[in-house]
Amino acid sequence: MKENSQSPYFNPELETMSRADLEKLQLERLQKTVKHCMNAEFYRRRFKELGITPDDIKSLDDVQRLPFTTKEDLRDNYPFGLACVPLRECTRLHSSSGTTGNPTVVLHTQRDIDEWANAVARCLWMVGSRPDDVFQNSAGYGMFTAGLGFQYGAEKVGMLTVPAAAGNTKRQIKFIRDFGTTVLHAIPSYASRIYEVMKAEGVDPRKDTQLRVLCIGAEPHSEEQRQRIEENLGVKAYNSYGISEMMGPGVAFECQEQNGLHIWEDYFIIEIIDPVTLKPVPDGELGELVITTINREAMPLLRYRTRDLTRLLPGDCPCGRNHRRLARLQGRSDDMLILKGVNIFPIQIEKILLKFKELSTDYLITVETKGDSDIMTVEVELNTLFSDDYQQLVQLEKNITRQLKDEILITPKVKLVRKGSLAVSDEKKAVRVRDLRKLF
Repeated sequence: MKENSQSPYFNPELETMSRADLEKLQLERLQKTVKHCMNAEFYRRRFKELGITPDDIKSLDDVQRLPFTTKEDLRDNYPFGLACVPLRECTRLHSSSGTTGNPTVVLHTQRDIDEWANAVARCLWMVGSRPDDVFQNSAGYGMFTAGLGFQYGAEKVGMLTVPAAAGNTKRQIKFIRDFGTTVLHAIPSYASRIYEVMKAEGVDPRKDTQLRVLCIGAEPHSEEQRQRIEENLGVKAYNSYGISEMMGPGVAFECQEQNGLHIWEDYFIIEIIDPVTLKPVPDGELGELVITTINREAMPLLRYRTRDLTRLLPGDCPCGRNHRRLARLQGRSDDMLILKGVNIFPIQIEKILLKFKELSTDYLITVETKGDSDIMTVEVELNTLFSDDYQQLVQLEKNITRQLKDEILITPKVKLVRKGSLAVSDEKKAVRVRDLRKLF
């Protein structure tokens, strides 16, 4: 692609394909994928239970006739029960941590790896990355897909890559400065951590670095957090969506319009369903994202329930890409807190907290039972520059409590704590919620 670096598209034919042609391609790939899935005993059994055959899939609407696949299915069929090719044809596997039982294992052929690289390259190109850029990846490598996934894509674009991996923030900053890093990948909480260390070290990211593009994902985050990161680091921050059961990063990404994440529909068929009834919701309505892979060999997945909550955005994107757009993730259906009959998502609380310049980006929500009542406590770190005047702190707590009540309809206890009081991980997703209740 180096000779075509002026094009706004990494793959113009696929990215600007008309909806009619895209849907024709989807149906062809769906029918081929469904037949391929019959190589897995798991899907043969599911199809028999539903009384359907691959020949019953005659239109894209027929995807709703297919069985759902869940994370529990992957764990129950650990390690290779959903493989659709012999292991000798696979070149890679990735897995989750498996801290609560069997991990989820995903297999890849070499073609799967190559297509993964193309998908991530398409994402990076879309936000303005070019061969002359220097790309630094602060994600973990190994079984975690974000490290190698972004590495493949950056190399495919032709950028000089810095596989810095996770952690060691001072070294990350040294690399950013010494190597002239222009494009950085980091989860939102770690991007905020990098800025805090820069500030402590007297590094001005606008003057002392060449950073201009930041790719963020892996954690649900509010628009307020994205804007604060952009303001602090002097970059444009683009939302990324990936899921290891699909391949990892590269599933969906914002373009430079920053108005939703284009999901690559030549790779995936998407549905938004009600997580309770499992029925489709109208376009534009919040629901659970369900994904069917249509461009994988080793381990395609039919109607995989991601548990991620989002909605489809209406209208066309000015960027010229016809792949549909997802709204930023609102959390996970299994992360929702129910308190006093009210459904609450952590991102609602974050949205309010980040309106206050006096606060840092680190917070912790704790829910516990005291007596006969469930109590929510929101601990949030103060910005280091804020005064420790007692009356000011009391008034700030009152203002935060009032706005949180207006947003989530219950009154939490707000505790302001000093910067650095809450545990921050350099390598894992930030822990935002502790539910200490005994729920039966």
